[in-house]
Amino acid sequence: MTIVHLTTFLPLSLLMVLQCGMSLSPSPEIGRRDVLAGAVAAACVTGSLEPSNAYCSLYSSSNVIGNSDVGTGMQEPNIHTIQSIVNPPLILDPTSLGIPRVGYSFYKTPKEMVERCAAIALRSGVTHLDLATQYQSNAEIGKAIRTYLKDGRKKLALEENTELLELMDASFRYQASRTQSKSKKRGSEQRREELFISHKLSNEEQSTNPENIQKAVFETMDTLGVDYLDMVSIHSPLTNSETRLATYQALVNLQEIKRKSSPIIRSIGVCNYGLGPLKEIKSAGLPLPAVNQLELSPFNGHRDVVEWCDQNGVSVSCAAWSRLSGKFGPSEQWNTLSRIADQKGVTKAQLLVRWSLQKGYICLPRSGIGSTAERLAIVENSYGGGVVIKNGKLTTTSDSVAEESAILTPEEMKILDQLDVKYKAGKLGRTDGWNESDIKGANWDPTEVA
Repeated sequence: MTIVHLTTFLPLSLLMVLQCGMSLSPSPEIGRRDVLAGAVAAACVTGSLEPSNAYCSLYSSSNVIGNSDVGTGMQEPNIHTIQSIVNPPLILDPTSLGIPRVGYSFYKTPKEMVERCAAIALRSGVTHLDLATQYQSNAEIGKAIRTYLKDGRKKLALEENTELLELMDASFRYQASRTQSKSKKRGSEQRREELFISHKLSNEEQSTNPENIQKAVFETMDTLGVDYLDMVSIHSPLTNSETRLATYQALVNLQEIKRKSSPIIRSIGVCNYGLGPLKEIKSAGLPLPAVNQLELSPFNGHRDVVEWCDQNGVSVSCAAWSRLSGKFGPSEQWNTLSRIADQKGVTKAQLLVRWSLQKGYICLPRSGIGSTAERLAIVENSYGGGVVIKNGKLTTTSDSVAEESAILTPEEMKILDQLDVKYKAGKLGRTDGWNESDIKGANWDPTEVA
């Protein structure tokens, strides 16, 4: 994939801001990431920055390291990127590993629905699958993965109606048009290389015995029918410092083990880590995680954690959004988000996906398949579906017009950012990485526990 610095396209005024550091100091209300993202959004909306099909990135000035992938003598920051506003499907994490920006999470997906959900997602172009031992669905996901690797996406979701199949294929085509693969492989090998399988170890699997970690990882690979995992993460920090660090060290060591010439773990992540557990990894002298997955939304931006991740080269991912619209969610703020979604002709979930992309995050939406609307939502929430599907139908405009329509304006982003009321996981009653017994009241949040 061609990598192009966004500064190639920036107007002089914005280029001066980026090069000279003008107006980039974080304020108490708006962090560095938000200032940069807002500046790029303004440039796009005013027409001074034309959305590019190339791989455009804005980088922080901190943590600069050499990167041989970019070219001899060039410096690349060891930090995840804030993409151009149209957001190409892949980002580069600190290890130069390409991670699809929009994935699909199997959180709370019933076993009997899992294989069909995976098939719809894969056919729609989703190549980032968010799995976990806690979800208890790897065997069913493995069936869809094996079909996809052997026969390709066109052999998936054949039981769906013609209209939904057309939407899946249109979403895939849009994403494919924004991706330039450098792979020299073909067939199943290429499909595996382009698939990003992320698995999360449960609290029960965390251990001070590295053999237990290795056993859990190998069992996951065997269940899925793959020779390596693109990322293995610790699902939550809710054990203790000794166990967390021992588990993390065991994952680091497993990166040295190869199967068929490939490391069995290509990257390491963490989930729901607040400042304490993140800093303990750094203090222990261990390599920092590629990704920190958080319960992240306009209603809880975890700004202190995100700022630390920004400064230390850790990519940020939004965990599957859940229960935000229900009786446990922030109803007043949700109504504001709903009004913006209605004005743009998109669903609330599509708006959250777009918000996360313009924030520079990875996101992992989820949906079931119990109704036509739920099956449609899987397609709508894919990277391509977020652009080419409006009001549940395929847009009739050109891609460039659809892209422009999908962009959240600086004013809309500002409204969404003002919805941050630090809405805690305890209020939502989410159990993504823990059990109900772990929740200690409405103000409980896993990022504040350790």
